[in-house]
Amino acid sequence: MHNLGETRSRYRATHLLQTPDTFIRTVLPGMRNAMAIVHAAPRMGAAFTQYTAELEAGGTLGPTPGERFLYVLEGSIEADGVPDILGPGGYAYMREGASHNVAATGKSHVVVIEKRFVPSSKTAPGAAASGNEKDVASVALMGDETLQVQALIPDKPEYDFAVNLMTYQPGAALSMVEIHVMEHGLLMLEGGGIYRLGDDWYPVTAGDFIWMAPFCPQWFGALGKTPAKYLIYKDSNRHPLGGV
Repeated sequence: MHNLGETRSRYRATHLLQTPDTFIRTVLPGMRNAMAIVHAAPRMGAAFTQYTAELEAGGTLGPTPGERFLYVLEGSIEADGVPDILGPGGYAYMREGASHNVAATGKSHVVVIEKRFVPSSKTAPGAAASGNEKDVASVALMGDETLQVQALIPDKPEYDFAVNLMTYQPGAALSMVEIHVMEHGLLMLEGGGIYRLGDDWYPVTAGDFIWMAPFCPQWFGALGKTPAKYLIYKDSNRHPLGGV
């Protein structure tokens, strides 16, 4: 039954809240037995592309002109340059120009983040990296043990973006409203809470996607009786004027 035009989704100049009831699936070039829910792309002003790939067994992603990050939500995949099959919580980074063949070994849902690499005069591009979140150390954000961060990409000059997992215990919140030069792509994985974006306040829950433009005021607080967890992208390790 339709919802008479009502939705929690909102699109503003500085942010997007995209809820599952508004997801539209499409086939991107080179995909086989797969579809994509595109959440963020340059057409909206983002400097990266993020989508959720839904693959059948044997389904494949198409090529990308940039670097690519994968995070498995459900099922399992094989990817060029990745020594092991990636199951839920598995992730991989592939550098721009490397082979990006990705195939599902079973029905799978995968977060895909792609962007053009920003060269640096100080270092060569980073090497491929992969692993599983269960093996990644968790660090308290600004000393707050109720808010834990796991970095899935090495924080080194060779890499021009970061992807982190952030987990909030019930009632935990960011200690401040953040305003900064980085942009974000965020997928809620578990739990929920309240997100401030610009001057608006939104209830959010697992399955929601948020895009935040540079300098968009942002704040999150977890609500409910279970932890809130999200996967978040940001550009990093580059001077605002370019690839220093």
